[in-house]
Amino acid sequence: MLQAPASKPAAPASWLIDAAVPRTLQAWVLQFSQSQWAGAHVQGWVFEDATTRRAAEAALAQAGVSARFYSAYKPLLHHFLEAWDVAQIAQAVVRYPAVAPASERRFILEAYPLAGLLAPGALQFEPLAVGGDDLSALHYEVEVTLKDGSLHRARVFAPNRRHLDAIGQQQLSPTGWLRVGSSSGAADRLDGPQFTDYEQLFSLALHTVQTQPWNLQAPCFERLQIRIDAPGLEYALPVGDERVSTHEALHEDLYFSLLEHFQQQSGRPTGDRRLQPGQIVPDVRPLADGAQPRLRIALQSFDVAAQDAAAWPEVDAPDQPLHELQQAAAPARIVQTLDALKALAGPGARCFSATSRQGRAVHGLYQPGSGVPVLISAGQHANETSGVVGALRAAQALQQQKGRAHFALIPLENPDGYALHRELGAQHPHHMQHAARYSALGDDIEYRAAPLPLYERAAREEALALSGAALHVNLHGYPAHEWTRPLTGYVPRGFETWMLPKGFFLILRHHAGRGDQARALVQAVARALHDVPGLAEFNARQLALFERHAGPIPFETLHGFPYVVAEQPHDAAVTLITEFPDETVHGEAFRFAHTVQMHATLAAVAAWQDIGAGSGRR
Repeated sequence: MLQAPASKPAAPASWLIDAAVPRTLQAWVLQFSQSQWAGAHVQGWVFEDATTRRAAEAALAQAGVSARFYSAYKPLLHHFLEAWDVAQIAQAVVRYPAVAPASERRFILEAYPLAGLLAPGALQFEPLAVGGDDLSALHYEVEVTLKDGSLHRARVFAPNRRHLDAIGQQQLSPTGWLRVGSSSGAADRLDGPQFTDYEQLFSLALHTVQTQPWNLQAPCFERLQIRIDAPGLEYALPVGDERVSTHEALHEDLYFSLLEHFQQQSGRPTGDRRLQPGQIVPDVRPLADGAQPRLRIALQSFDVAAQDAAAWPEVDAPDQPLHELQQAAAPARIVQTLDALKALAGPGARCFSATSRQGRAVHGLYQPGSGVPVLISAGQHANETSGVVGALRAAQALQQQKGRAHFALIPLENPDGYALHRELGAQHPHHMQHAARYSALGDDIEYRAAPLPLYERAAREEALALSGAALHVNLHGYPAHEWTRPLTGYVPRGFETWMLPKGFFLILRHHAGRGDQARALVQAVARALHDVPGLAEFNARQLALFERHAGPIPFETLHGFPYVVAEQPHDAAVTLITEFPDETVHGEAFRFAHTVQMHATLAAVAAWQDIGAGSGRR
């Protein structure tokens, strides 16, 4: 496990808010410990872990109150984990609700990765008719057959509320709930939603930012620091890289809700990647013992030195061979490898660079050769780290071709985002950290265009100009475990197809008239990938679990690899985007990820020597 380094003083800040909220479960224990509730039966749903919930039940038992507290986050999954020994389940039938405005499969998605916890074929989903608007009746129906032949039935409540989100759209989202009765199973004294501490912190953070008088003509700030200390759930599941984390989910929901707010306020459509609000940094941490849930929001100036000093500690030795790296490569290691590549490059090779918004260098290498040129890049989205190592390894292999290899290389396009990823990773190495996805300006550097300062984007422009490459191999990743926005309808808006891992897949973009080349390239790369040891099996496992919860894969497949080909005039004439579920992976899983990225790059370069021969520049 990575350990956090000692903290350093933050850059000078302008505070927008510093506020604590009552801890919901603690307040409930105090409330129902009063004498008038003796003999009552209490059921509550909160965003807290099982150990804390059991302790609250025990405290109320001493006051003569029968209490049971459940997880408001992923209630069906936690029912199976807390009510059963899943190893003893032979068969399970789950009837799931479908209620507007949620999608038809929302409550199957919320059960993810239940199918992976049970034996293959043991889980069956069936729709459940839910009538009316009474959310107090929203539930799953469960039938479990154990291996001893016994049959058990249960109703699992799914507490939700209808509300308007940060941009005024109707949502159905998980919420806290209380049911109090005079007898077991009754709710004659109280039955209704409860705005928990988790929800209050989210709402207060949004309100604080939304009500500031921002200047929307330029970046609103350098760094908007949102520190939240909250109770919650944080644990790994025995399915791939899956984990349950309400802290990560709150980071994701805050980050994208605020992006959407600034998009709306600036007159842009939701999801517009050109928006430049500044760097939004939600830092959500588990609540310390005895502390109150707390929100602090500050405007900070960039402090590159302090940020770099706060990065996660290195687990790989400085001289560790690239193929053995088990963690995202340190920036110094990237530069060191580029220097070594330059030293071995042939005549005419040259280094080039651009400067990021925070003043970091974007390093590149151009190596001419007799072959058809290709641009190789990685790290555009800086929390997608396997491509950085994969690109460097591919360049090392290409240099063995003794004068034929002709390529431009940018192994890390977004160094500011990469620094934020390393900073946040010191606290949560297994979180997706999408705040590090975009640049310090808050935009996606691929979509940045003149007359704005190009900053990082200038490196790609120079690489294409130097090489004349008609093919761009752009190495990407996506979440290695479930991605949720629990307080904004649960499913991540605009990224629905990225919500669950579905193996390694390929996206081909091409200019008009280049469709045949793009399709030939995806055929060749998919064939080559099928021979990478372990990759076909990896894809099959992830695709099977994806389809059990999300339905049929929304892409065509070749040799077991999903792919998309689309005409889209971007950069080079043909762009191959690789997508490995690498966000959050470490150790052997990370080594596997960058090995696959290397093989995909080499396969694309090799195939392009014939496909792209004589096709001209972009």
